Amino acid sequence: MPTERRVEKMTRVLKYRQPDLTVICENIHDPHNVSAILRSCDAVGVEEINLLYTNQPFPKMGKKSSASARKWIGINRFTDAADLKKHLDVSNFTIYATHLTANSTSLYDIDWTEPAAIIVGNEHAGVSDEALAIADKVVHIPMQGMIQSLNVSVATAVILYEACRQRIISGKYPHPDLTAEKLTSQLQEWVEK
Repeated sequence: MPTERRVEKMTRVLKYRQPDLTVICENIHDPHNVSAILRSCDAVGVEEINLLYTNQPFPKMGKKSSASARKWIGINRFTDAADLKKHLDVSNFTIYATHLTANSTSLYDIDWTEPAAIIVGNEHAGVSDEALAIADKVVHIPMQGMIQSLNVSVATAVILYEACRQRIISGKYPHPDLTAEKLTSQLQEWVEK
């Protein structure tokens, strides 16, 4: 049984969860990158992430590097992009694919206070054409240096923290739609972990 202090922390964290913000890890090869993404998701209050693995096995994440974040974030697994889109459409997510093109939008020009799912792709190939096909918009991180991309886990953190910044300003922390019933139910689940 957790201590009173631990239950207080769990309650505070649950109040700040963002059920309308999620990340889609598409065919990310290195499990350490997925683990780092999980940690960033936990840090900004993402409730669950989605793994889309169409051309390789789902990652085997080590217990040490991701266990702390993995314990607190739901993980959905998909092998088909169309099935993932159906899942996200139920909650009215706008799907953003990270991809540098002539018509991509800067992450700073997106309203991240609305329901958003962010696709981040494979370390070498980026977001696949299959995943781009389910995206509503394509976004990029403005780069001022010679290098045109960041490590996938770093890029995810940059985008999540811009979303977090906008959501703080708009009053979404703590989440205004969290009911007492949902909080009680989630807290009970966490206490039993």
